Amino acid sequence: MPFIPNTDADRAAMLKRIGVKSFDDLLENVPQAARVKAPLDLAPALSEPELEAEFSSLAAENTPLVCFAGAGIYDHYTPAAVKSIVSRPEFMTAYTPYQAEVAQGTLQVIYEFQTHICRLTGMEVANASMYDGASAAAEAVMTALAKTRRKKVIIAGGLNPLYIDVIKTYAQGFDAEFNLVDEAPLQSSTGVMNLEALDRVIDDSSACVIVSQPNFFGLFENIQEIADKIHAVGGMMIVVADPIALALITPPGKQGADIVVGEGQPLGIAMSYGGPLVGFFATRKELIRKLPGRLVGRTTDADGKPGYTLTLQTREQHIKRARATSNICTNQALCATAATVFMSLLGKHGLRQLSELCLERAHYAAGKIQEIDGYSLTFASAYHREFVVSCPRPAAEIIAELCKQGILAGVDLGRFYSGMGNQLLIAFTERRTYKQIDSLIDALCKGAQSEASDNTSKDTSSDTLVEPQGCAH
Repeated sequence: MPFIPNTDADRAAMLKRIGVKSFDDLLENVPQAARVKAPLDLAPALSEPELEAEFSSLAAENTPLVCFAGAGIYDHYTPAAVKSIVSRPEFMTAYTPYQAEVAQGTLQVIYEFQTHICRLTGMEVANASMYDGASAAAEAVMTALAKTRRKKVIIAGGLNPLYIDVIKTYAQGFDAEFNLVDEAPLQSSTGVMNLEALDRVIDDSSACVIVSQPNFFGLFENIQEIADKIHAVGGMMIVVADPIALALITPPGKQGADIVVGEGQPLGIAMSYGGPLVGFFATRKELIRKLPGRLVGRTTDADGKPGYTLTLQTREQHIKRARATSNICTNQALCATAATVFMSLLGKHGLRQLSELCLERAHYAAGKIQEIDGYSLTFASAYHREFVVSCPRPAAEIIAELCKQGILAGVDLGRFYSGMGNQLLIAFTERRTYKQIDSLIDALCKGAQSEASDNTSKDTSSDTLVEPQGCAH
């Protein structure tokens, strides 16, 4: 109550209107044991400059880390122009553009976002955005189940495991049958979908195959062959695509994909603490009435001038009601605006150059890492900005050790997969300089030397200490 800007008279009038004498009367149904006891143990109030100094002091305790972690969220650079434009009040404070006559700017930005996504994915239509890549993937599966009226969902083992969890959560109550191909990634030397294993589970009851490009391990899947197999049985091909990689590779829409979804965070949105994010959802024109969420269309007014309006809103709040294809009731407008500004600033050639920088840095690092004794690339497949490294000891130990040196070395795959505790997923964006990459290599090399020294010192079968070898860097 003290934080609500009402006078004592305002509060008295409100309490009288609802028929109680005091605010405490509103809490009588809350057990005493569940109530916070006053007075609260809070620090005294601070003035604005004192509060700023306090927060600055707390911020100074943070340890800056050079980030080599990826796994779905990436440390890309956000141009200052993106932050400046999205901070404009017409974007920052805009909510839902229901009234087209007063929301033309917001509607135009959404339309341009959709256009950019269609060009990147090679698809014909895209919606106004989704909550994140995971929810977009889940909505794609729901679309396939509704369209085909089938129950079987085939999931590539290389799909982000967090996405798989979200898909299964969405599908509760749909009696969907999930078939995970290559559930144990280390059983495959390639790290991509085993097409023979796919043949064993695919049949006429299959609604869709969902696969990512690149996959969770940074590797490129054979989209065309997988699409041909699922189309042969009348199912749908869903691709979870990375927007930065899409600037460099053949779009999934030209390789047989029916739906392309993904996470738009790399497009000018800060990593923060893992959010907010923005998902994109693109499909073929024949599926437009199954598209979740909202879609902005471009038309002309009575005077022949171009105008924008919400159209084909299949959600339950609008005309579809109980026949809605999705319960998604909004879009990530501000994040989608940031992504739109980012893509507009870089353009087709700028996005391609950005993608190439990531590719170059990843391949430079991979060559160096393989020169260190005990380290090797886990999978023998083409990769983009991310790859898996087999380490001589648990990845969690390496990450913890390098964090003390100001380096976030990557993601421990043991968190997600049994038997992959020694596998480290490392990502390289355009922000990682060659000097920073060399520092990572040096730290891994010293760790390998230390491990080798520890092993030789523990060897009691010989009095001769063997000097560790193999660190060429």
